[in-house]
Amino acid sequence: METTAILTKDEFLRHWLGHRDLTRRTLDKFPEKELFEFSIGGMRPFSDLIMELLSIAEPGLRGIVERNDQSYDHQLALTTKEELLAKWDADTPKITELFNQIPEEDFHLTHNLFGEYNFPIYSNLLYFVDNEVHHRAQGFVYLRALGIEPPFFWDRP
Repeated sequence: METTAILTKDEFLRHWLGHRDLTRRTLDKFPEKELFEFSIGGMRPFSDLIMELLSIAEPGLRGIVERNDQSYDHQLALTTKEELLAKWDADTPKITELFNQIPEEDFHLTHNLFGEYNFPIYSNLLYFVDNEVHHRAQGFVYLRALGIEPPFFWDRP
C-alpha cells in the first residue's frame, strides 16, 4: 500500500522553528520584573516555563540523535531576560543541526526520551512543539493580564 506523508521532514522543522520564533517574540515582550515574578492561579512565572522549554528541546533532540536516554535535567539558572533570549537564540541553530541528523526512516523508531517517555521519535518531536505551544499560551495569558498585546498566534514564518 502506498502512503503519502502529510508533512515532509523539512516542513515539520520549519513549522517547529516558526513556533520557536513566535515564542521568542512572546518572551521579548515581557518586562524584566514580570518575566520572573508574575503568575496567575498558581502557574509558574514565564521565565520558569522558558527555562523548561530550553531544558527540553535541544537536550531532548540531542538525546534522540545520540540515542541517549539520560534523565531530564531542568537545572537551568538563567536570571535575566537577556540570558534567556541569548540561550534561546543559541539553541535554535543547534536544533536545526540536530534535527537534520535524524534519518527520516528513524522517525517511527522508539526512543526513551529522558529515560521516561518511551515513544516513537515522531511523538517525542511532537511533544517538543506541543509543550512549547502550551507554555506560550500561558505567556499570552500573562501578557494580556499585564495589559500587553501578545504577538498574533498565527504569525509564524
